[in-house]
Amino acid sequence: MARVLQQLVEEPHACAYLAAQAASLEVHVMVDVSAAELESMLERGWRRFGPCYFRPACAPCAECVTLRIVVDAFAPNKSQRRAAKKHARLRRVVGRPRVDAERLALYAKWHEDREHERDWSPSAQTAERYALDFAFPHPAAREVAFYDDDAGGKLVGLGLCDETPRALSAAFFFYDPAYDSLGVANVLALIADARARGLPHVYLGYRVSGCASLKYKAAYRPHELLVGRPEMNEAPLWKLAE
Repeated sequence: MARVLQQLVEEPHACAYLAAQAASLEVHVMVDVSAAELESMLERGWRRFGPCYFRPACAPCAECVTLRIVVDAFAPNKSQRRAAKKHARLRRVVGRPRVDAERLALYAKWHEDREHERDWSPSAQTAERYALDFAFPHPAAREVAFYDDDAGGKLVGLGLCDETPRALSAAFFFYDPAYDSLGVANVLALIADARARGLPHVYLGYRVSGCASLKYKAAYRPHELLVGRPEMNEAPLWKLAE
C-alpha cells in the first residue's frame, strides 16, 4: 500500500509551456505504490517521475489536459506510418530502467541539441539524479531502448514508461538527434504493445494546445481527455475528443 512521505502545492511560478501563465503543481512524494494504485492516479490526471507524483494545480488556467489514446480504435496517420517505417530496422529492447554511462551520454547529447534548437537552459544530468528520476524502483516501471545494429549496436533512443493492469503510460523519451521522428515510432510501438496485452489505453501525459512541443499529442486519434481534476474519492470523467 502506498505511503505518502510528503505532499505540497508549489507556489506559483513562470510556466514552462505558456509564457503568459503562472504554473503550480500538486506534488506527493510516495513509496510502496502498486501498479494498480498508480493506475488510479493516472485515471485522475497524475504523472510520475521516480517517487514524485504530480499534477497541475494552476488555479486560473486549465490548459494542461490529460490525454489517453483509445488503443483498439487507434489508426496511425500517414506521417506516423512513415516514422514507424523509417525506424523499423532498429532493435527494440524492453526491460527495467537502469543507469549507466551510455544512457547518460545519450541524455546529454539530446539535451544539448534542445539547448541549441529550443533555447533550453543547460541541465547537467548526474547518475544519482538519473537514477532517482528515471530508474527509481517501481513495479510498473519499464525502459524501452532502441539500438542501431548497423551503427555498431549503439543506443539511439530511450523511453521510460509505466505498465499498469489496464494501461501503458509514456513518461519520458530522449534520443540521438540524428534519428528524428523516433519519438513517434516509440509511441506507435507502445500502442502495439498495449494492443497485444489487451490494455485499453496509452497515456501520453498533458496536452497543451498553446505549446508547440506538446500539441503533437492530439494527432494520436482517437483519444480521450480528462475532465477537470477529480480527487481520489471521485469517479473520473473522460470524454472522447472531437
